[in-house]
Parts: sequence; structure tokens; C-alpha cells
Amino acid sequence: MLNLPEKLAKLEKKDEIIKVGIVGVGQMGAGVATVISRMKGMDVLALADIIKEKAINVFEEIGVLRKNIFCSSDDPDECSRALEKGMRVATNKAQVIPLLPSLNAIVEATGIPRVGAEVAFKAIKNKKNIIMMNIETDVTVGCILAELAKNAGVVYSVGAGDEPGAIKELYDFAKSLGFKIVAAGKGKNNPLDKEATPENLKDIALKKGVNPKMLTEFVDGSKTMIEMTAVANATGLVPDVRGMHGPRCELSELTSIFSLKEKGGILNQEEVVDYALGRIAPGVFVVVTMENKRLRKDLEYLRMGKGPNYLLYRPYHLASIEVPLSVARAVIYQEPTLVSSGKPVAEAITVAKRDLRVGERIDGIGKFDIYGSIEKASVAHKENLLPLGLAEGAVLKTNVKKGGYITWHQIELEKRSVLLSLRRLQDKLFSPKEN
Repeated sequence: MLNLPEKLAKLEKKDEIIKVGIVGVGQMGAGVATVISRMKGMDVLALADIIKEKAINVFEEIGVLRKNIFCSSDDPDECSRALEKGMRVATNKAQVIPLLPSLNAIVEATGIPRVGAEVAFKAIKNKKNIIMMNIETDVTVGCILAELAKNAGVVYSVGAGDEPGAIKELYDFAKSLGFKIVAAGKGKNNPLDKEATPENLKDIALKKGVNPKMLTEFVDGSKTMIEMTAVANATGLVPDVRGMHGPRCELSELTSIFSLKEKGGILNQEEVVDYALGRIAPGVFVVVTMENKRLRKDLEYLRMGKGPNYLLYRPYHLASIEVPLSVARAVIYQEPTLVSSGKPVAEAITVAKRDLRVGERIDGIGKFDIYGSIEKASVAHKENLLPLGLAEGAVLKTNVKKGGYITWHQIELEKRSVLLSLRRLQDKLFSPKEN
């Protein structure tokens, strides 16, 4: 059986390349396009961004001549004809990409839950593999999208590269070998500041060359909560407490801190998701335990420590650079990198970043009004807590104090939305699992 590099080389030689479309060409989407352009057996044929010129620029950066980029129409049929003539397509209409018949896979990289839901749903409907960098969408409606994709005979998957995919690799390794999982987590890249806004981070964002909204989502903790919700729903692990513990620690302390309280640690239970502050990032970790005396002796011999907890640690995650691997695996092997497994066990929930007033419209993730936390799905359901991915555009029916958890009955949502329709279908099909 050929391995992945050999499979891709064979596709290249046979001129049967994997044809990819990307929605959203900010830092992440542009990175994916650049990597794919350098790989064998794959190519990017269509790009979409709300600023069409950005899509054109990315094509030019990877060596496509302007005269070979079709950007004069956003009509799917005209775009399809352009692809048949050997052109590339640049559009500002995200919904065009899933409608292009020649594409084998689509990467969604906007980070906007509403857009992600629309693109993923249309991709699945049109029998296309969909790779989500938009994890904000996944934690909102990933369970139902995975089910729809399975029924359609295509792959729905969160992409490799970000922490959830990297954690899942370690988790699968540990579970396959019979280890018990104590905790799975990530190092948080930025100092935690739940009051962060795009305004007070704009200078730092400019220096880093990133979008202030994206940086805010990282700094206020929302991204960490979202990512670990995705890990939870793919593995069955749960948050130990609302918002997780997030201790400050060193790498050498992970196995002692992430252990049960009766063993000197911070956990009320094992098999949890969490994160750590300190010099852990950009790595991910899984803390495992093993009761077998012979294997514990072997682990000590292999310099894994005396136990009873052992650390599996990956010191990097390569974000957009690894995503093409998920595209290739989806098309060639029909295998997802990370996908929600049945009923959700965790929920990314919505917290007021400031005092919110009746009649205000919530601005969304990474902005001024809200940030995210994580809770067991059964608790979130019982307490009627609003999923974070649904918050943008919601109108408040009551005042909510800073730090308060926003509930369904406190807001009014736009009734006609693919995202909301998918969420209602998900809630109907998957009642939260008791934890």
C-alpha cells in the first residue's frame, strides 16, 4: 500500500491531481494555498475572499499569471467554464466555490460561523469533501455536518495543523496503545486577558501582521475554549470545570499538575480537556497513565519517568502548513483528521465582555461584546446557555452584566440562517450526553 507522498506523486504522474478550492484567504487561507502550490498531486483552482483582489494576489504570489485568473464574474456556471479552459477562479462570493463541479475538496478558512456553515452545507450537498479551518463553525454545528457528510459519502473534517488536530494525533496514539487518558490540552500562546478588544490590541496586531479581531480571539481566551470544545467532541473528554483550569506551569510540571486532587493535582476527574499557561506553547500535550507494572518499568527505562502519569508532548503545531495533509487524506483515504463523534459532550458558551444592554446587537467573537468559555454539553443544555457561534448578530432582550453567561432566552436570533437551521437540527437529533 502506497504511503501518502507516493500516492500524491502517483496522482501527479497520472495527471489526476486533487483540485482544491479555498474560502477565505487571510493569513491562514493564503498559507494553505501556498503550501498546496508546492506539493505534488494537488493544486488550488479557486479562491474566494470578500475582498476579491486578495484572492487574485494570492494566485499571483504562487505563480499564476494575471491573464490566467478569471475574476470578471461570480456566476458559478461561468466560473466552471473558466476552469474547464484551464483558468483559475477568484471570487468574492464564498458560496460559488462549493458549486464548482471540478473541485474535489474545499478548505473553509474564514473563521466566521455563519459563512462556514453555509459553505460546508453546500459542499456536502454537492458531494465535495470539506476541510474546516473554521473551528468556530465546527463547535457550533460540527456534529450535524459530520452526520450529513457521512450520509452523502464525503468527508467532513477539521484540518490538521491547529492544536485540535495535533492533540488528536497524540490521543489516538495513546488510546491505540491502551493508555488511560488523564488530560489532553494545549499551551496558550498569549497572556490571558478576557477584556481584550481589537482596539487595545491593534498596535500589537500591526506589529505581528495579523488581523486585530483574530488576535483578540486568541488573547481573550475564546480560541482556546473553542479549540478544546472541538477536541472534547471528537474524543469524549470533557472540561473538568467551566472554563477549564488553565494553570501556569512548566513542561516538567504537566504530569503532576494535571492529576487527581487526591494525588496532589488539580483535577476532580480524569479524561478531561484543559490548557496551560507558560512555556508550553506552541506545543500540545496528552497526560496518560498506565497501571501495568511491567509496562511502567519499561516506560521508566525509556526515560518517560517513574509515573504514575506520563507526558506525551508535541512541541509544535504548524497551522495552515499542515492543512493540505487533511485534504489529501480526505480525498485519497476518505479519512477525517478530527471530527465530532456522535453526540456533543462539550459546548463553547457565551460570556459578556462588558455590561450589555437591552436592544444591543452582539458584535461577535474576537470583538468588543463577548468572549467564549467551555462547559459540559449537558450542563449548557440544562442552563440554557447560548452557543458562542450563534452569538453574532443576536439582539439582547435583557441586560447582561459583565462576566455574565448569556442564555437563549436573553436574546433574539435572526430566524433565517443556515447556521441556526443546522443547529436546531443538531439539537433535535443529538440530545446532550449526561456527564
